[in-house]
Amino acid sequence: MEALILYFVLFFPSHFASVFPAETALVESIPFSTLGELGRTMAYSIPSLALLWYLITNKKGFSGANGNIRYANLSLQVAKQGFPDFEIPCKRDLIPFAIGLPGLILIGFGISLLISLFHEFSGLPPRIEGPATASGWFVMVFSCLCTGYLEESYFRYYLLTKLEELFRKDVFRIITSTLFFSLCHLYEGPWGILNAVLAGFLLSVLFVRYRSLHGVAWAHGAYNIFVYMMGSFGTL
Repeated sequence: MEALILYFVLFFPSHFASVFPAETALVESIPFSTLGELGRTMAYSIPSLALLWYLITNKKGFSGANGNIRYANLSLQVAKQGFPDFEIPCKRDLIPFAIGLPGLILIGFGISLLISLFHEFSGLPPRIEGPATASGWFVMVFSCLCTGYLEESYFRYYLLTKLEELFRKDVFRIITSTLFFSLCHLYEGPWGILNAVLAGFLLSVLFVRYRSLHGVAWAHGAYNIFVYMMGSFGTL
């Protein structure tokens, strides 16, 4: 129940308006707004990430006068393994990053190829334009990394671990996490949903295999940066 409530609190308010916009006219491209993106990051991404990690650290039992870390109040399955220890980035995080980023890029180009083949169908996603200034690029990179850490902290680190209470087999946890992840991309239309399904499945598999938050968050953030770069050059 906690995971479901947290899902709606963190992700649905911002996307609900996108699914049912006030203006129904389709647009071919979405211009980048430095102030708008900075405001979204500071008012939504960072506070949401702080709330999520506040709940996670409580689950991990960060308490006590001496500051020692202890596990407490976990269900039977999670208590056996618990949330993966949050560690500073290290070399092993490079493995899921090195697999994840090229995989996400291949998925993105594959979706672009499908769009070019079926361009006569409606529901094509608008092109995302990149920043036009140096400050815009700095804000964009910062925003993409924050978004990567927020979504991976919930959908991979938090949700996949919580689902250990319900599912013993990894495949069911991966499918459930991917489903929730794709629902957050309804506003992107059918092609965006397909991209989210494939990307979410890949990132979930990598997290289950390597238990690395940093690796999948870097891959996610770097892919978002890549999309903006390709938007600037008119490729994606």
